[in-house]
Amino acid sequence: MTSAKAILEQASQRRASAQLAYAGAVTPNEALALLGADASVRLIDVRTRAELDWVGRPQVPDGQYANVEWVRYPGGVPNEHFLEQLASQTPDKTTPLLFLCRSAARSKAAAKVAYEAGYTQSFDILEGFEGDKDNAGHRKTVSGWCFHGLPWLGA
Repeated sequence: MTSAKAILEQASQRRASAQLAYAGAVTPNEALALLGADASVRLIDVRTRAELDWVGRPQVPDGQYANVEWVRYPGGVPNEHFLEQLASQTPDKTTPLLFLCRSAARSKAAAKVAYEAGYTQSFDILEGFEGDKDNAGHRKTVSGWCFHGLPWLGA
């Protein structure tokens, strides 16, 4: 098993090389390893409740998982209470936070906003939960948490 320190160092190197506006980025496999190596790490799923209900979510310990919507369903309206809700889930701004969405677009935005609000350990999970679409328009077949065979709870 790779140590939490080594994973976070790799994530920070990605920040520098890609000039990310947050602490860094981890692969889905690194995210799962980091959650297993350090019980203080939190996975912040920024997908909508509808996505969780219809698609599923990563299977990680409940104490390390939180859903804080980036946008609301229906309509994709921004969640104006995002930072307030994040603070209720993670009051310690030094806690390592791993942000996840469907395909790693919303999670990047959420990690940036959290980082700018003082959450110094805000990381994006690359590829997202379902990943990119394949040539037929399907997800979970090209990249993402599910594609890599990581544990998840179906809807």
